[in-house]
Amino acid sequence: MDAIKDLRLAVLIDADNVPYTNVKEMFEEIAKYGTPTFKRIYADWTKPTVSGWKKVLLENAITPIQQYSYSTGKNSSDSAMIIDAMDILYTGKVDGFCIVSSDSDFTRLATRLREAGMKVIGIGQQKTLRPFITACDKFIYIEILKASKIVVDERPNNVKPSKNVSNPTPIQPINKIDQELTKLVSDTVSDLADENGWAFLGELGNLILKKKPDFDSRNYGFEKLLPLIKSLNKFEIDERETGKKNIKHVYVKIK
Repeated sequence: MDAIKDLRLAVLIDADNVPYTNVKEMFEEIAKYGTPTFKRIYADWTKPTVSGWKKVLLENAITPIQQYSYSTGKNSSDSAMIIDAMDILYTGKVDGFCIVSSDSDFTRLATRLREAGMKVIGIGQQKTLRPFITACDKFIYIEILKASKIVVDERPNNVKPSKNVSNPTPIQPINKIDQELTKLVSDTVSDLADENGWAFLGELGNLILKKKPDFDSRNYGFEKLLPLIKSLNKFEIDERETGKKNIKHVYVKIK
């Protein structure tokens, strides 16, 4: 699947609504889509509940923003993040935003940023409500980043696998392959198919993501889209030579 690359990204983190573990993996994921030019994290840093974040701030060059809680039971960071996001938007110095939170209160912010032509990537836990997920161009579950880290850490002495290994350790899936997934892929292939029924894999991945922003092959235990599609056993695969070394164009067709 093609990624949104080379974007200047503002990364805004809601410390009250995401865990502080796997911050390194989170920024490695963000690097796939662009370069973080703003990295800010919001919380009432006088509270002991966010003390775990303090250790990773310097390691990842994240700027902490203090926001006092003016009333009990309210997340005071929300308004500060929203105000900063709009200020950053009007500077014209970014191409997109990465909102790290599991709080659906940021749904309107994500929608407004997209209305302004920004790419919006959300990162949060699987418990995140659907409105915020669908308001983003892409939504990534933190649980997948944890699962990917486990695969690496299980290798003895953190050794990279041999190129000859055909069956690497699979990612632990957080979703099951079901009829809904099969229908999503089948319908999207039909939407893109040429007169012979073939759909280009790159376009297929992009359209699936537009239909379902939280779609990720890693959610189902696969590193890439092609192995996931092959596992469904409902599609023909045609890998066509391009004339360039080690480059093939992959097409998919419903059996």
